[in-house]
Amino acid sequence: MGIITLQSVKKDFGIKEILKDASFSLDATDKVGLIGTNGSGKSTLLKMIAGLEPVDSGQILMNSGAKIIYLPQQPDLDEKRTVLEQIFADSGEHMALVREYEELSDKLAHYPEDNQLMSRLSVVMQRMDTTGAWELETNAKIILTKLGISDFNAVIGTLSGGYRKRIALATALLSEPDALLMDEPTNHLDALSVEWLQSYLNRYRGALFLITHDRYFLDRVTNRIIEIDRGDIYTYTGNYSYYLEKKALAEESAISTQRKHQGILRRELEWLKKGPKARSTKQKARIDRAHALRDTEFKQVQGKVDISTVSRRIGKKVIELNNISKSYNGRTLIKDFTYEFSPEDRIGIIGPNGAGKSTLMDMITGRVQPDSGNVEIGTTIHIGYFDQHSEELLTALNENQRVIDYIKEEGEFIKISDGTQITASQMLERFLFPGNQQYAPIHKLSGGEKRRLFLLRLLMSAPNVLILDEPTNDLDVQTLAVLEDYLEDFSGCVIVVSHDRYFLDRTVDTIFALESGGVFRQYPGNYSIYLDYKKAEEANQQETTNTKDKPKNIETQKTTTPSSTNENKKRRRLSNWEQKEFGQLEEKIAQMELEKAEAEKAMVNVPAGNYTQVQKLYEQVEALKQAIDVATERWLELAEMDS
Repeated sequence: MGIITLQSVKKDFGIKEILKDASFSLDATDKVGLIGTNGSGKSTLLKMIAGLEPVDSGQILMNSGAKIIYLPQQPDLDEKRTVLEQIFADSGEHMALVREYEELSDKLAHYPEDNQLMSRLSVVMQRMDTTGAWELETNAKIILTKLGISDFNAVIGTLSGGYRKRIALATALLSEPDALLMDEPTNHLDALSVEWLQSYLNRYRGALFLITHDRYFLDRVTNRIIEIDRGDIYTYTGNYSYYLEKKALAEESAISTQRKHQGILRRELEWLKKGPKARSTKQKARIDRAHALRDTEFKQVQGKVDISTVSRRIGKKVIELNNISKSYNGRTLIKDFTYEFSPEDRIGIIGPNGAGKSTLMDMITGRVQPDSGNVEIGTTIHIGYFDQHSEELLTALNENQRVIDYIKEEGEFIKISDGTQITASQMLERFLFPGNQQYAPIHKLSGGEKRRLFLLRLLMSAPNVLILDEPTNDLDVQTLAVLEDYLEDFSGCVIVVSHDRYFLDRTVDTIFALESGGVFRQYPGNYSIYLDYKKAEEANQQETTNTKDKPKNIETQKTTTPSSTNENKKRRRLSNWEQKEFGQLEEKIAQMELEKAEAEKAMVNVPAGNYTQVQKLYEQVEALKQAIDVATERWLELAEMDS
C-alpha cells in the first residue's frame, strides 16, 4: 500500500458531483500534479485527504506512522507568534532551545560582561549541539530568506496574507514530512522564490501532491499528473508536457470512436425504419444491438472556456506616464518613471513582492495618485483592470447575488467577435458555467470560478486596454491557455504584472523590471529572453571583476617615442575578420556562461547516488570553464587592439 490510498471515494455538493468513484494511491516517490478546471474539486480532494472534508462514501487509507502535512491556500497561523516561533511551533525542545538562544544573544548584545548570561548561553549551545537544533535553526533561516522573509522576529498579526502563506510554506518544508499536500504553493512568490522552491522540491525525498497554475513549475517538478474531469479521475504517468500530449491523443481517439459509433447507429436506425421482422434469432439480435447503440452514452470532450468578446476602437494616445513617483513611509516605490504606452504594446512588469508593481497599476487606473508627475489617459481609452484581489471585490458586491444576475448587469445580450449576439446565459456556458450553476449564489463558487466570472464580465465591457495584475492566481491551466490565445488576437494594449514565467513568455514582448530605489529597466522580449539578458549581464560583470583583479602589465614603451606610438596605433587596428570575431565573442561567452550555469544547476539536482551523471556534468562544467577562459583571453586581446 502507498502512503495514501483512495478506494471508491465519492463526493457530491448537490449542484455539482465532485468525485464519482475515485481510486488511486500516492507512493513514497510520487511527485503528483493535480489539475482540472476551476470548481472541479481539486482543493476539496486535498481537504478530504487531509481529513478536513468528509467523504460521502468510500474510504481514504493512510500508511500508519507516515507524517503528512497539508498546506492550504489560506493557512491558519497564530497571529501572536513571531515568524521563528511559528516555524518551530511543532518542534518541541528544539523550539525552546532556539528561542532561549535568541533571547540570550539579544541580552548579551546589551550586557556583554554578564558572566551568568554567558554561562547559560554556553549550556544552551551545548544542548543545541546534541539535539541538532543548530541545523534546524540554520535551515529555517535559509528557507525563510529564500522565500523573501528577512525579519524573523516580526509578529504574524502584522504581516500580509502573502507573507503568511510563505511562512506556512517554510513551516511545511522544514517539517520534512513523508507526504506534502500543497494547494497553489507558488501564489505570492516572486520568480526567484519560485525557481528556488522548484529546485528544493526536485531534491525533496518525500511524496508530493500539489495543485498549481504555474505550468513551468508543474512540468519540472512532477512525474505524474492526475486530472479531475467532471467527477472522474484520470492518471498520466509523466510530467505536464507528457499529459498534454496524451490528453490530445485521448480526445482525438474519443472523437473518432464517437464518429464511428454514430455512423453504425445511423445505418442500424435506417435498417430499423424499413420494419424488419424479427423472424430469426439473427435479426432479433440485430434489433437488440441497434437499440443498445441508440442508448449508448458518450462522455463529451471536456468543454473549454470560449473567449470571443469584442474590443472597442483604440486611438493613438493610450496612456502617458510623466515623471511619476510614489513613496510610502519614507520608502520609494516608483521614482521618476516616464513611459508612453502604444496601442500595440505587450508589456510585462516584474519585480520582487512589495516592490510597487500593483501601486503602479493603481496609479494608472486612478485608484492612487502619484506624489509627483502625472498620468494622462487617451479619450478613446476604456481600461479593463483584472487585479489580484478581483474575487474579493466580486464577493464584496453581493455574495448572495445569482451568477447570471451579476452578468446581466453588464448586459442581457453580448456581441461576440464574429458580430453575432448571444444571451448572458449562453456566454456563461462558454465560460463553463452550466445552467444549474448560473442560478446559484456567487458565494457557492470556488475562488477560481469567481476569478473566471469576474474575467468574463471584464471582457464583456469591451476594453481596449487590459491591465492584468497577477491574472494567473487561482485560474486553472485550461482557462489560462485560452486567455493567452485571446491576448494574441486582442486589438489593444496589454499590461501584465505577473510572476508566472510561462504566462509572460506567451503574452508579452517587452519586460519592465522594477529594481531597488523604484527604478525601472526595460528589456526587449519575453521573460525567457529577459533571463538570458540578465545572465549575460552577470557574466559580463564577472568578467570585468576578473579583469580588474588581474595584475596590470607595466607598459614601459607606450610613450617613449612617436614612432613607437604609431606602431601601437597600427597594431590596434583590427582587420575585418578580427572585427567580426570580436563581435561574436561576447555573445559566445555569454552563451557558454549560460550553459555552464545550467550544467551546475543540473549537477545540484541529480538524485543521490547517480555518480555517473554527476561526473558527466562535472566534466561538462570544467570544459566550459576552460573554453570561457580561452574566449575571454582572446576577447581581451582584441579589445586592447581596438581601444
